[in-house]
Amino acid sequence: MIVRVQSDLFDAGAELNAFSAVQDNAGAVVSFTGIVRDIANGLRHMQIEHYPGMTESALTKIAKEAQTRWHLTGVLVIHRFGILAPTTPIMMVATASMHRADAFAAADFLMDFLKSRAPFWKKEVTADGADWVDSKTADEDALRRW
Repeated sequence: MIVRVQSDLFDAGAELNAFSAVQDNAGAVVSFTGIVRDIANGLRHMQIEHYPGMTESALTKIAKEAQTRWHLTGVLVIHRFGILAPTTPIMMVATASMHRADAFAAADFLMDFLKSRAPFWKKEVTADGADWVDSKTADEDALRRW
């Protein structure tokens, strides 16, 4: 299991290739990369804050939960913090398993929990000012299926 919280930009393709290369017993690798998206009034940047130590612990707990629910050979979670420009990667998950169903389900689970439960605070900065991003009902609803 690899969990990283970092300010540095990462190359999703390189991360996926490195992760896949060490999955000797896997028959499937599933990945998802989240990108900072622009918003209607023009995003200058997104500012992401977190508490070091607490954040890594929470992400590790979520990743371990995925490992207990599905037969996985590997889990990768990367999440960035700091000032992030539109179109750059914000986070990535990858899961590996002997069979695709477990890899897909675990990746989906990780995404739902990271979106709603990971302790990050996000602020969108536009020409009009800055607003903290509120949790969305749809994201909370997604958690109910787990």
